[in-house]
Amino acid sequence: MYPKAEILFPPSLISSLRNLREQGWADLVDRVSKLSEIDLDTLAFCLLMIRINSCLKCYSGSYKFMRGCEACAMQSITQFKGDETDLLQLYAHAQADIQNYLDGNGPPDESEIIIESHPEDELADEEFYI
Repeated sequence: MYPKAEILFPPSLISSLRNLREQGWADLVDRVSKLSEIDLDTLAFCLLMIRINSCLKCYSGSYKFMRGCEACAMQSITQFKGDETDLLQLYAHAQADIQNYLDGNGPPDESEIIIESHPEDELADEEFYI
């Protein structure tokens, strides 16, 4: 009944995001999509997408869930308000967060990262602090 939806953004969808932004984004997608699922850069990319997609707020009855992860991710990247530099900076921040966690420094302070919500979210006029 529903397209395939995961609990969190899956690495198998990374390559589907290649042609949605400028060349720097495409280069990042190309590089990360060739890595294993447990590579630090793949984990950082998935964390970036979890934050942008608001995966932690998705649930089985939501509009986003019903559309599926691929459609949600494509829409999130296409409608991201910042430019390519902003996306790449958020990716670098996700890399640092993963590395800090692996170094034993605990989880990142998610209140520092502001990602605008999807237009179809129930609270679309508010920013999500994740």
